[in-house]
Amino acid sequence: METRHIMRYINRTFRCGKLYRNGALAKIGLEGSDQPFILHICHNPGISQEQIAKEIYIDKSGVARRLASLEKRGYVRRESDPQDKRILRVYPTERVLEMLPSIRGTLAEWNGRILEGFSEEEKEQLESLLTRVMDNAIRWADGEAE
Repeated sequence: METRHIMRYINRTFRCGKLYRNGALAKIGLEGSDQPFILHICHNPGISQEQIAKEIYIDKSGVARRLASLEKRGYVRRESDPQDKRILRVYPTERVLEMLPSIRGTLAEWNGRILEGFSEEEKEQLESLLTRVMDNAIRWADGEAE
């Protein structure tokens, strides 16, 4: 099998998932692109804006814009770090914590839809292969590969 179409499959799957998330999350007042930020902040309360950018591979200005939008809508709060006022720490609000089950449910529904008809073994194989692809991509993004 030629591999030249693999990224097309990954990208198209991502775009379809984005459409699904946009529709499902709009029902609770969120945008699909809010989801990775919200989940990351909820799992890492007090994380810095800079660390968010590094960990989810989005440029700093994009992170700042998305966080400003989330803060304005009451989903996160940003506070200066007590030891270094230049660092902004990000925390989830109670409002967004209450939405977590809906967000996770949306993601679980999508995963169920795209993995429909797959055996458990196939799901494990796919996850293993995609993890390897992601690890290679991260190495390149982090400048570790030559």
